[in-house]
Amino acid sequence: MPPVSNPTLRQRRLGAELRKLRERAGFTVTQAAAHLGVNQGRVSMIETGRSPLSADRVAAMASAYDCVDEDLVSALSAMTGRRTRGWWEEYREHLHAALIDLAELEHHATGLRVALAMHIPALLQTTDHARALFRAVVPSMRQYEIEHRLTHRIKRQGILHKESPPPYSAIIHESALQMGFGGPEVARGQLRHLLDMGELPNVTVRVIPFGAEYYPSTGQSFDYVEGAVPQLDTVQLDTHHGGCGFLDAEAQLAKYRAVLDHMESCALDTTASRDFIQKLGRDL
Repeated sequence: MPPVSNPTLRQRRLGAELRKLRERAGFTVTQAAAHLGVNQGRVSMIETGRSPLSADRVAAMASAYDCVDEDLVSALSAMTGRRTRGWWEEYREHLHAALIDLAELEHHATGLRVALAMHIPALLQTTDHARALFRAVVPSMRQYEIEHRLTHRIKRQGILHKESPPPYSAIIHESALQMGFGGPEVARGQLRHLLDMGELPNVTVRVIPFGAEYYPSTGQSFDYVEGAVPQLDTVQLDTHHGGCGFLDAEAQLAKYRAVLDHMESCALDTTASRDFIQKLGRDL
């Protein structure tokens, strides 16, 4: 199969995980190539996601690297082949590549946990709220850019409504709920939408009020995207330049899981959170 000139996040992640297996086995690229019967360039292309792989090749590499984690090997094998021609591909020429990667990442997620201090989670935003956010971006977006971002965001929200949707847990600080993007009417509509989304069986919305004694976060928003196995989880960080940062090192994943667990421990439960959002809506 010819090399991939522009590998997706999923293809790059497969290569990175195979590199981790090689390094744990104590193999250099040269040694791995000799063991696998390929040249060094092929190993390098595999590890950067630029060489399409078959499930059999992944299994052979895992065996060569003495990986006995059958669940991990099975999950990696499921990531093989050419990129999925999902709906996000139509935006590749219009949006930052990281936003395309994020949509693909969410599409394959087995669960999502998000924490936000200043904004409503993207997958829970109304169209009017999202449009108001995009109009406030610096530097200003042109109208067609806003519409591309808006339709992309709304299509991302489809994962919460598909057949067998992934569980979605959102921890939202009161400061995000108090932000009046778009004016009072838009803000009220957004709060009503949060209440409606919280009624879905796969969606959990919990609030951390200003009065909480403990808030274990620096205020940065992040998504924790669960993979088929814990080793394939990913943390997505929002960045000021409009893209997305992705973290997948084991220590980083453990840190953000701990942060989410602590945030959940100081958040209101779902019933109290619902009452809290309802009161904010009445007070607007």
